[in-house]
This record gives sequence, structure tokens and C-alpha cells, in this order.
Amino acid sequence: MDQPLNVLGGPLAPCSTDPLTGFYRDGCCNTGPEDAGRHTVCVIATAEFLAVSKYLGNDLSTPRPEFRFAGLKPGDRWCLCATRFLQAAQEFATPQVVLEATHQRSLEIVPLELLEAHAIQG
Repeated sequence: MDQPLNVLGGPLAPCSTDPLTGFYRDGCCNTGPEDAGRHTVCVIATAEFLAVSKYLGNDLSTPRPEFRFAGLKPGDRWCLCATRFLQAAQEFATPQVVLEATHQRSLEIVPLELLEAHAIQG
């Protein structure tokens, strides 16, 4: 299997192991045919983003122990669905993006310029 690449063309960096994220719960924003939601954008959650996400029906802040999910808090990194990232941007609640940990397949949905506009520096 080929090394997954990020949106900058380099090797895909890990997003988060605490909380453990990724469609495959491997800490990376990897994707595959079974990942219909395309959980490929590594974001850093903000209170505003979490509130808007909950309002839009994607509650990421409430703990769900049955799924071994503690709930996100501001500052947590998470592999977000690319379409949810676009939705947050439309609601002016775009979280920060970690480009090195964002899978290149995100570019099939989200323009690189939008990701770069919200990228963390350094």
C-alpha cells in the first residue's frame, strides 16, 4: 500500500492519539472506500466550532462512552469530515487546520486555498 499523502504532497502526519481520532481510530486522517464521510481534515476544535457543529446535528462535544468517545473540547485535534469542514466554513465557524495531517483526498471536496486560509502556523 502506498504511503498516504497530505494536502501539501508530503507524508501524512498523525492528527491525534488523545483523543484517538481517524475513521480507522489510528490517530491519522486516513481514508478508504468504507469511509463514506471522508474523515480527512485534521482540525483543532474551538468552542465556536463545537457549538455550530452541535447546532447542525453533529454533536462532537457530548461524551458517548458506548463508542469510547469522551467528547471534544476546545484545543482537541480531530479528523473531521471534509463536507462538515465546508459546512463549518459556510457558518463562519471554521476550525483551524493542520495541513501536514490533512489527507490529500480532502482536496476532492475542499479547495486548498480554504484549508490554507485556516491553517495553523508552524
